[in-house]
Amino acid sequence: MDRLSLTDAQWAKMEPHCLGKVSDPGRSGRDNRLFVEGVLWIARTGSPWRDLPPWFGKWNSVFVRFRDWVKADVFKRLFDAVSDQPDMEYAMVDATIVRVHRHGQGAKGGLRARP
Repeated sequence: MDRLSLTDAQWAKMEPHCLGKVSDPGRSGRDNRLFVEGVLWIARTGSPWRDLPPWFGKWNSVFVRFRDWVKADVFKRLFDAVSDQPDMEYAMVDATIVRVHRHGQGAKGGLRARP
């Protein structure tokens, strides 16, 4: 199991919310899971779309499909589907990394000589 890929349990929750299923009318994508993995690869690495590895497909096709899914709010539904029990690690703030601006530390400021 690759640590950067979706687990089968995560994909089972996401699959019903994807566009382009066999039951949908019109043309559908070949592999929704591979497409979602490609989008997650872009999100994880922060790379530009042109640097998408070729095994995910042509970068422009993946980008156009991504843009269509964003307009249709598919990703919101996907994230809602897998976040039924979110871990709140991202919300934890350690006081050692919080810095207060010097104005908030109680230092006197303003004009030295009062008119």
